[in-house]
Amino acid sequence: MQTLTAEQLRRVIEGPQRVPVINVLDQDSYEQKHIPESVSVPLSEPNFVDQVDEQVSNCTDPVVVYCASSSCDASERAAEKLERAGFTGVRDFEAGVEGWAEAGYRLEGEGESRPN
Repeated sequence: MQTLTAEQLRRVIEGPQRVPVINVLDQDSYEQKHIPESVSVPLSEPNFVDQVDEQVSNCTDPVVVYCASSSCDASERAAEKLERAGFTGVRDFEAGVEGWAEAGYRLEGEGESRPN
C-alpha cells in the first residue's frame, strides 16, 4: 500500500479525478473533525468493504483511507483489509486528522479548525 503526505492528499482532493477519501473512525469522531470532501465509513462496520466498494467504480480505482493520527493504526488496518478484499488502488494517509491540521489545512465538523 502506498502512503500519502498531507500535501499529496491535498492535491488528490483538489485534483480533477474524484478519489474517495474515507475516514475509518467511528461516526462521532467523524462528526467532530474530518478532512474536507471525506466520507465516513467506520472500520468497525461489519460491511466495511461493501461500503467502500460503493464509493469506487471498481477495485482498481484509487481510494484513500485515514484515521486520527500517525499513532492510530485504524487506517493501516483498513488498507490491509481492503487489499485482502482485492482493492489495488488503496492509499493510506497515515498522519490522519492531526497530521492534516498540523500541515495547516482546514478541518470540517463540530470541532472545526482553521489553517494556521
